[in-house]
Amino acid sequence: MAKEKTTYTCTECGGSSPRWLGKCPHCEAWNTLIETVVEAGASGRNNRFASLAKTAEVTALADIEASEIERQPTGIGELDRVLGGGIVEGGVVLIGGDPGIGKSTLLLQALDALQRADVPTLYVTGEESGAQVALRSRRLGLDNSQVKVLAEIQLEKILGTIAATQPAVAVIDSIQTVYSDQLTSAPGSVAQVRECAAHLTRAAKAGGTSIVLVGHVTKEGALAGPRVLEHMVDTVLYFEGDTHSSFRLVRAVKNRFGAVNEIGVFAMTERGLKGVANPSAIFLSQHSEPVPGSCVLVTLEGTRPMLVEIQALVDSGGPSPRRLSVGLDRDRLAMLLAVLHRHAGIACMDQDVFVNAVGGVRISEPAADLAVMLAITSSLRGKPLPKGFIAFGEVGLAGEVRPAPRGQERLREAAKLGFSVAVVPKANAPKKGSREIEGLTIHPVDRIEEAMEVVRSLG
Repeated sequence: MAKEKTTYTCTECGGSSPRWLGKCPHCEAWNTLIETVVEAGASGRNNRFASLAKTAEVTALADIEASEIERQPTGIGELDRVLGGGIVEGGVVLIGGDPGIGKSTLLLQALDALQRADVPTLYVTGEESGAQVALRSRRLGLDNSQVKVLAEIQLEKILGTIAATQPAVAVIDSIQTVYSDQLTSAPGSVAQVRECAAHLTRAAKAGGTSIVLVGHVTKEGALAGPRVLEHMVDTVLYFEGDTHSSFRLVRAVKNRFGAVNEIGVFAMTERGLKGVANPSAIFLSQHSEPVPGSCVLVTLEGTRPMLVEIQALVDSGGPSPRRLSVGLDRDRLAMLLAVLHRHAGIACMDQDVFVNAVGGVRISEPAADLAVMLAITSSLRGKPLPKGFIAFGEVGLAGEVRPAPRGQERLREAAKLGFSVAVVPKANAPKKGSREIEGLTIHPVDRIEEAMEVVRSLG
């Protein structure tokens, strides 16, 4: 076995030092040296940087036989949707989220469902004892659960247990608590997280075990640790939602085996997380009558069209009016207010403007522009939009209303939920000779002025 030792490598110039220094001796950059493992005389199978697959000859793509990826459903429909249909053999999933949002709860439920389907599983906990995990399983109603639990944080022992027990699915909760004896730095450091994740990824690819890594997040909500961690894994999931609300969202931001930006919607109950079959219902407020400042948007999350209520409140402000948005881009809100003034003649320069996406959902697509502008105009004038009204479309700086992707699917989803009036970009309206969407009156528009005129005529 080749002898391993540690050194310190500069992240800026790649130079090395036998000990840690505040300033790199090569490029003189400050605080750039991180601990790494080097191996003396590394060669052959003892090389810790060996390839994940056996060396093969160069082959043309057309000559390589491609087969469908087999997936193992977790038994939780919303989680399977985000994963692209289930867990892939040898795949590595990284899931992050705020403390207490439900990561461990969801994964324990998934492992229990897999175990009951005769899929061998392993739950490695570095933050809790086995007794604490057992207590949580009792609270979740997972009686007589046969999920194997290992309370351990040393990487070498975890890898040994995985090799000995050969689970089909293993959860590491969390990657920030795991450490390797080859490094002297503390668990959670950049070097430890990178090294441990690399070894676990190699073990997954070599042995066929699917590994789920739980990751901590920073104050800004991004995954803590080196960015290479997200590049290393196959799938990256984020847990979102307000801890004061019972609803949670799991969003895929990377998936080598499925669509990205898919979301799963869950409700937190006394018995754990339950999938929500009709997520549009939780993002729509139940008003007995239409109210000013409310407009329903049909947004697209991955392959799923969802209806979300956009609420706006416009009120008289002082010399420095406020612009605040929750669940929407604040900079884009300022841009939309300028377009509204320049092209539709609706001024809000002396008004406070507050915009909120109901239900804690975050909307990043520009197709929300038209709904936001109509909600702001409705609040400013004090006139509600018609009952059963929906809108979507991107608005450009020249005042044009641009089409949104997969507009027909959005319209069909709105009609299915009983909405009757839609203002949409002209390119998203059904073409002449095509089948009309039953129960939905569609008003196609080219510019923001036209949209405002249509709304006035409907009111």
